[in-house]
Amino acid sequence: MTHPDFLWRNPDPKPAYDVVIVGGGGHGLATAYYLARNHGLTNVAVLERGWLAGGNMARNTTIIRSNYLWDESAAIYEHSLKLWEGLSDELDYDLQFSQRGVLNLAHNLGDVREGRRRVNANRLNGVDAEWLDADEVKKFCPIINVSDRARYPVMGATLQRRGGIAKHDHVAWALARQADAYGVDLIQGCQVTGFEITGGRVTAVETSRGRIAAGKVALAAAGHTSVLAERAGIRLPLQSHPLQALVSELLEPVLDCVVMSNAVHVYVSQAHKGELVMGAGIDAYNSYGQRGGVHVIEAQMAAALELFPIFSRVRVLRTWAGIVDVSPDASPIIGPTPVEGLYINAGWGTGGFKATPGSGWVYAHTLAHDRPHSLAEPFALDRFTTGALIDEHGAAAVAH
Repeated sequence: MTHPDFLWRNPDPKPAYDVVIVGGGGHGLATAYYLARNHGLTNVAVLERGWLAGGNMARNTTIIRSNYLWDESAAIYEHSLKLWEGLSDELDYDLQFSQRGVLNLAHNLGDVREGRRRVNANRLNGVDAEWLDADEVKKFCPIINVSDRARYPVMGATLQRRGGIAKHDHVAWALARQADAYGVDLIQGCQVTGFEITGGRVTAVETSRGRIAAGKVALAAAGHTSVLAERAGIRLPLQSHPLQALVSELLEPVLDCVVMSNAVHVYVSQAHKGELVMGAGIDAYNSYGQRGGVHVIEAQMAAALELFPIFSRVRVLRTWAGIVDVSPDASPIIGPTPVEGLYINAGWGTGGFKATPGSGWVYAHTLAHDRPHSLAEPFALDRFTTGALIDEHGAAAVAH
C-alpha cells in the first residue's frame, strides 16, 4: 500500500519481470518511466541496492547543456535538452529547470580555437551556440574577473543560452512517482549479487532479496556497472573515479548563469536556495569511494578565486564525491552486450545528469524493440573493436 504522504510504493520484489533495471538513479528511473509511457511495458522492476537516487543522482552539480562537438554526441544531448524543456509539465512536478545559460571560458589561444570550432560544429547540428569576446563575457556575467592582469586571462567564451540547471532530487522524485503510477516496482535495499545465465542468455538476477527471473536485464548503475558486468563474465572498457563537488554557505543571488573553465578546472552555478555549487575534475586514481582528495578541492578553490575574486570570504559548507564511469573516448556505451538479454547504459562519465531524459528515452526504446534507437547506435560497445570512437574528451574535459 502507498502511504498518502509517499510519492511511490515500496513493494517486495515479484518472482519475475519482463524487464529488470539495475540501478535506481536518474537513468534507471527515466528508463522505467519511458518503458511504460512510450512502449506500454509496465511489468518492470528497478532494483536499487541503497535508496532511490542515492548515488550520482544526488551527488552531481546539475548542469544541463548539449553543446558537444561531434554529431553523434550533439544529437543525443540535444534530444535530451529538448525533453528537459517540457519535462516539468510532462511529469507534473516543478523540476526547477532554469535555462540561465552556460558559459565555457577560454583562457589561451588553444581554448579560443577549440571554442570557436565547437560553436561552428554546434550550429551545423542545429544546437544554439554563440562566441563572446571578453567584454561580452563581462556583460553577460559581471562578477567574472576579465582583467588582463589575471593569471588566467579570459579571452572569450562559448555560450549556450538554453543550457542551465535543474533540481536533481525533484527530477528523481518526479520520475519515480510517474513510473510507480504506471505500475513499475521500485525496489530499494535490493543489491544484485549475480546473474543466472543459461545458454548464453540471462534468465534471472540473484539479489540480496532472492532470485528474480527476468526477460531482459538492463544495467544502469553508473560507476558500478563494470563490477556488475564482470559478474556476468563481461569486461567493460570503463574506469571508475571519484568526482568531487562542494557547496558554499547561502548567499544572496550573485550568479545567474553557469560558468565553466577547462583551463583552471572549475565550474560554478548558484542554486535556487543561494548556495554556490562548484565542481572540479576527477581524482586521478580509480576508486569506488564517494570521497576524494583534499588537494583537488584546494586547486578547485584557487581556480574559483581566479575567476571570482568576490568569493574570497565565502565559506565552504560541505563537500562530497560521486563515482563516474569513464570510457576511453569519454562517450557513453548504450546497447546490448555479448550476453543475450543483458543490456548496458554506462560510460556517461561526468555528463550523466544532463543526459537523464534522453538516455532513458533511447535505452527504453532499445530494450522494447531489441535493437538500438537510432540516437544510440553510434554508442554501441563494439566501437572499441571497430575503432569508430566518438572522442569527446575536449567537450567533456571538465567534469560537469
